[in-house]
Amino acid sequence: MSITLPQFTVAGTPEQMGRQYGELCGDQIHLFVADRVAAVEEYLSDAGHAGTDDLYRAGAACLEQVKRFDAEGYREHMAMAKSAQIDPILLFTSANMTDVRDIIVLPGDPPILEDEGCTAALLPSSISKNGHSLQGQTWDLNGPDVKHVIALHRIPNDEPETWTVTCAGCQTLMGMNQHGVTVGTTNLKTKGARIGIPYLSVLHKTLKQPSKRLASQVIENVPVAGSHTYFVGDRFGAIEWEKSPEAAFSRSTDEGPLARSNHCLFEPHVALESDLSESTHTRKDRMQSILEGSHQHTLDSLIHSFTNRADGRLSINRFAEDDSGATTNAVVVFDPANLDFRACRGPADQGDWNQLEFERQPSDASA
Repeated sequence: MSITLPQFTVAGTPEQMGRQYGELCGDQIHLFVADRVAAVEEYLSDAGHAGTDDLYRAGAACLEQVKRFDAEGYREHMAMAKSAQIDPILLFTSANMTDVRDIIVLPGDPPILEDEGCTAALLPSSISKNGHSLQGQTWDLNGPDVKHVIALHRIPNDEPETWTVTCAGCQTLMGMNQHGVTVGTTNLKTKGARIGIPYLSVLHKTLKQPSKRLASQVIENVPVAGSHTYFVGDRFGAIEWEKSPEAAFSRSTDEGPLARSNHCLFEPHVALESDLSESTHTRKDRMQSILEGSHQHTLDSLIHSFTNRADGRLSINRFAEDDSGATTNAVVVFDPANLDFRACRGPADQGDWNQLEFERQPSDASA
């Protein structure tokens, strides 16, 4: 039996959307936080850190920075936490756990603990059958997170309509807005994590932009807490940022198809890497080969690429039985030209695929 993707819609002001989100998903939010707390306590213990007081102090400091970076997103989060009857710092820290924990762990040099990470694919128009750029990615992390994956449909009064696939209680993770602007991310681990803007808050503000250009500027300029790759796409192409607290480097589909996993490509970041994923090079190389193998890609062929198991436990499609510390918990693909956003919960060959529909008319503002 396939895995279904729960879908929820919220609308109105930031406070109204947050309140509705908390009301709709309150029980699930508490379960998500409990799982995240258990996972991070084990992670920190394995890395030689006792207790979580420093973790929540770091989370609180990051949340205070988000208040200035994205006031509307901050109010939305606070309203959600109040509605769900959960501490807003606990929820924020749990949602952004990979960044906040790295502030605690990565100033040092921990052992390799888990093979976390995602695989992304950015296709130029030259290799797609419909002549428009396509984008997609897996989201791979703790296996228990799969039961918390949802699709959240936001219809704000004064901002673009958005869809995101995320976890209950979290803001934007992977998504598209009514202008055909898309966002996604993969995790990196470099030393130098610090108090700053965590990745979900970066993505949440980025997806509110009316164009790829403005979305890219958000990522380029934001003072991030930890290291990630981010992509922004539209029907014409995609820009990828390799972003750390120290530096930002970009590449685009103007150079050809781009595959990405969880290791750095730019030398200043390579020198700072820590806790490198065992499968990251294999997954990137496999996806790059798939993308370069055809000039007739469609969303269906992109979905098929995310089912690839050619490399066993190091494959793009990651199963719990691989015992790698990560599983594929969600997959998304985007055709911005047609506002076609498809998503599944769980691995691409096990989840029930859904087309996430927009209510507002598409716009050419993403040019």
